[in-house]
This record gives sequence, structure tokens and C-alpha cells, in this order.
Amino acid sequence: MLHCVFSTKDRANLIGDPERLWQYVGGVARQKQILLLAAGGTANHLHLLISLPPTMTLAKAVQELKGNTSRWLNQMTSRFAWQEGYSAFSVSQSQRKAVVDYIDRQAEHHARWSFEQEFLTLLKKSDIAYDPRYVLG
Repeated sequence: MLHCVFSTKDRANLIGDPERLWQYVGGVARQKQILLLAAGGTANHLHLLISLPPTMTLAKAVQELKGNTSRWLNQMTSRFAWQEGYSAFSVSQSQRKAVVDYIDRQAEHHARWSFEQEFLTLLKKSDIAYDPRYVLG
């Protein structure tokens, strides 16, 4: 399982209806045979917990999910764009419930923390070294 996180370009609040986006992502995932276990986020970013079919790479899955949702969101707002990159954290079966709960509580979580604070915390908890000049663009 993979916990994927990506934001809108420049972390702008471009997602008018996050719950509708999560539903759309579910349809894309089904069509591409990606198992979507959880989706959440806010007006400026998306969290997904996914499981990939054995023949699909992570890069291809994210390309499919970002590309399809970007086209769909651009039908509602002509200036929508995702950030260039993404992050993905592997999730063990024993941590599945905790990650699903975390994704489900995004609105509550972001009442206290910005996306930037959240993302840097995810990197630190995963012991991922990063250069702050490049991580958030």
C-alpha cells in the first residue's frame, strides 16, 4: 500500500469540492485497476491510500490519477494544475487503519496545520532527508 500526497500548483486553493474530487478519483482508480483504499484532502492537496496491480509502476499510477483529475478539474476552472511532483510513503498492513483514519480526518487536521507543516512532518516521521529549498518549491 502507498500513501500518496500531492498538492495543487503553488498550493493554491483550486479544489472547490474536495469530496466530489475524491469520488472522481475513485472512478479513475477503478477504471485503471488501482485499488483506492482512502482519499482525502482539502482545497489545495490530495491524500490517497492505494494498492497497485502487479504490472503497474507507482509513477504510471500517479500519472494516470493526476492527469485524469487535472483534465476533469480544468473543466470546472480553466486554471487548475497539480504540482509537478508527488510523494509516496509505503504503508504496512499493520498501519493501514491509522493511515486511513489520518486521511479521513484531513479537514480537522488542517484546522490547526497548514499543508506545508503537515508535509514536512510526514517527511520527518519517515526519516526522509530533504532540502527545504527544494521540497515545497
